[in-house]
Amino acid sequence: MNTLTSINALQPIFPEIVLAIGAMALLMLSVFVGERSARFVNTLCILLLIGIGALIVWLPAGRVTLFDGSFVVDDFARFLKLLTLAGSAGTLILSLDYLTKENLQKAEYGVLVLLATLGMLVLISANDLIALYLGLELMSLPLYVIASSNRDNAKSTEAGLKYFVLGALSSGMLLYGASLIYGFTGTVNFAGIAKAAQGGAGTGLIFGIVFLFAGFCFKISAVPFHMWTPDVYEGAPTPVTAFFAAAPKVAGIAIFVRATIVAFPGVTHSWQQIVVFVAIASMALGAFAAIGQKNIKRLMAYSSIGHMGFALVGLAAGTAEGVQGVLIYMTIYVGMTLGTFACILSMRRDGVMVENISDLSGLSRTKPTMAFMLAMLLFSLAGVPPLAGFFGKFYVFLAAVNAGLFTLAVLGVLSSVVGAFYYLAIVKVMYFDQPAPAFQRIPVLVGLMLAVFGTLNIVFFLYPAPLIGAATAAAKSLF
Repeated sequence: MNTLTSINALQPIFPEIVLAIGAMALLMLSVFVGERSARFVNTLCILLLIGIGALIVWLPAGRVTLFDGSFVVDDFARFLKLLTLAGSAGTLILSLDYLTKENLQKAEYGVLVLLATLGMLVLISANDLIALYLGLELMSLPLYVIASSNRDNAKSTEAGLKYFVLGALSSGMLLYGASLIYGFTGTVNFAGIAKAAQGGAGTGLIFGIVFLFAGFCFKISAVPFHMWTPDVYEGAPTPVTAFFAAAPKVAGIAIFVRATIVAFPGVTHSWQQIVVFVAIASMALGAFAAIGQKNIKRLMAYSSIGHMGFALVGLAAGTAEGVQGVLIYMTIYVGMTLGTFACILSMRRDGVMVENISDLSGLSRTKPTMAFMLAMLLFSLAGVPPLAGFFGKFYVFLAAVNAGLFTLAVLGVLSSVVGAFYYLAIVKVMYFDQPAPAFQRIPVLVGLMLAVFGTLNIVFFLYPAPLIGAATAAAKSLF
């Protein structure tokens, strides 16, 4: 009976337990069967991620804490875990054909994605500083390896090294901030920190929050800790870049929001200034720095920096409405990003991947369907109505306006207008420039992902209620 009770008590953490055991089992399978099992193992990794998603949906509703409050499962965690799993599974699906054609099909690739995803799930449910750090490192360590997975490519190796060195620096800063917060509040639990900080924030606690936020900003590649993003995005294999742009950003935003809202509600004015600065700087840099880019992966790097700035506009509001805006924005962002990278992975000519924007010249005449889908995704990234990206920006700006942050909302809209320039420049290349030689046939799985995300992006305005309802419930669970 005691054993049964203990098992039932661990029910909320079943998805993480199953994912950890599954990853270890698949690693052992790949070791014993060898490299010929690579595609099979990577396919099993996709099925495991889908199964974990079903397990999260199956878990009982409500808020549950484990391990003396260190680990929490609520509607907020469920929402973002499902989004993270969708990002990871989508990336693995996009990877299969690429890895085979580039002779990079290795079984450990999928296992590393699983282990990084495990870290993300732990991070999303972290409810104290120790669980936060454990989740962050469990997520980061496999990412360092994945970034340099193309060992024969100097750029990929360089990308992994840069990400590792700067990631270690950011982890140190985050850990220093956490130690300062613990030193000035006497607890690592978010609820305890909130109680200790009710009377206001002293200088020591403010310093702790700044260093903690520095670590968060690195993980979501927000200014001023964005410097690794363009080089790593360009150097890493393209499916890895898609992974970096999707799932880890969701986990990073999740802990940014939870730590800020749950641990520091009594010092909102103090952290709000930091978030407003980071949001404005990220939106501005993402808008202006991308204009001169020739490589589409570098352009997507600056685009992601800008989009993290837009997401932080919702957090800056510090309200349930703002958190709802963040959740809607991140969901739409993941869909737009995976759809865009499905197009980038289709840019193969004479058996070689090409990455320059000029390679898209005249795509509307050589691959009209691909050109249309990419144009719609780019319009959506720019925030053009009635596409999905418009609704993401609408909800975060609305939350900022309702919170009285008028300047932030206006600067966000202006940044969005500037950012639209480089998205529209790509559309101009596709539709008005002289055609370049046609790309090879789009792989079936990549084409399927492009069709799914491209269609959802276009038709989202017809029935946005399910996403908005789920985001509203998830946001309310934090307050």
